[in-house]
Amino acid sequence: MSSTIAVRWLGLMLLVLVPFEAIQAQDANSAAEAAKVAWQDAAAALQRGPQEVKLRDQGLLKLPEGYGFVPLAESRKLMDVLGNSVGDNFLGLIFPVGSEDADWMVSIDYDAAGYIRDDDAREWNADDMLADLKKGTEAGNKRRIERGYPGLEITRWIEPPTWDAINQRLVWSLEARQIGAAPDADTTVNYNTYVLGREGFFEMNLITTTSKIERYKPDARMLLAAVAFDDGKRYADFKPDTDKVATYGLAALVGGVAAKKLGLLAVLGLFLAKSAKVIVLAVAGIGALVTKFLRGKKA
Repeated sequence: MSSTIAVRWLGLMLLVLVPFEAIQAQDANSAAEAAKVAWQDAAAALQRGPQEVKLRDQGLLKLPEGYGFVPLAESRKLMDVLGNSVGDNFLGLIFPVGSEDADWMVSIDYDAAGYIRDDDAREWNADDMLADLKKGTEAGNKRRIERGYPGLEITRWIEPPTWDAINQRLVWSLEARQIGAAPDADTTVNYNTYVLGREGFFEMNLITTTSKIERYKPDARMLLAAVAFDDGKRYADFKPDTDKVATYGLAALVGGVAAKKLGLLAVLGLFLAKSAKVIVLAVAGIGALVTKFLRGKKA
């Protein structure tokens, strides 16, 4: 009997011999232990500011004091136990380590999309973009519901898209709510910041709740300013005759869809991927977890 078949048979035997409630309790205990180990590993690997963190072969994060960076391997494990998958673009996580009550984190990615032209930033209208994103989300709700996910609605800009053409930095944030949520529900928010380079872009998403986003916007902007591309990799280093140009423009980074090309198609990926991330963190109580494991305090 192969090991794979043996494992399958063992699983069937356990289902027969062990009460369902006991299996549930065992699964919960295993998950809790896995989460504890992941947080402890993250704490051990945490790089505290001030220090410089290399971001692949592209740039540098000058991590300020009061912030900590968890490297890729430990961050990936942490995201996994929180129920979030990450792709090849994922670089790591940043947490606050100097505040007792701060409850946010920042995920960092690098996308080698090529050089992204910013021509469309001169023409976009935030109200029109919001209207299109609302319609796109409504169109996607049927598919979400068919897959067992709740319907979503976009209510407003937390921060309308702003493009800093001098420093090649983009900032935007939307409020998305589950349909039927209580009016006073404290929704989760991704505060999205980008810095563009010659061969792609860094994306930094601060994850928190609506009631606290105004408080933490300065953190997101400080960390955005702390990321820079290396010489030769900067936006200004672009060589039009030889370099790869992205197949989409700057507006495609707003809402996670190529708005001009896709029109009213669903923005499914943005909200299923990112809302899942923030919902899990909100339930887990990120503030308490960070306090316990990243600041070295006992339970």
